[in-house]
Amino acid sequence: MEQIKSKPFFLKDEEPVYTADKGITRQFVGYNNEIMTVKVIFEKGAIGYQHSHPHVQTAYIESGVYEVTIDGETKTLKAGDGFFAEPNIMHGLVCLEAGIIIDTFSPVREDFYETIK
Repeated sequence: MEQIKSKPFFLKDEEPVYTADKGITRQFVGYNNEIMTVKVIFEKGAIGYQHSHPHVQTAYIESGVYEVTIDGETKTLKAGDGFFAEPNIMHGLVCLEAGIIIDTFSPVREDFYETIK
């Protein structure tokens, strides 16, 4: 992959919003080849279907309530909570109350980058 990088500042009102799935949109906060931070906006009832990927993922719950499952273990998370998903581990969530999650991946999610370049 070629060298990539985002702009140095993220201004939420100026960045495009991309549809990820039904009831889920995202904005790209910052990224280069090594890391990517994404603001993910969930409507109540939206589902982040169980999946795995070769990236390390950390997530911070900015707002909302989510039922999060990682490697078969389920917890209800709310604002101020977070989770960590190791590479190739099945994980997903259901949004119980609308909100925002800040996801960080390493390395960059090339599949996400394809939607913004």
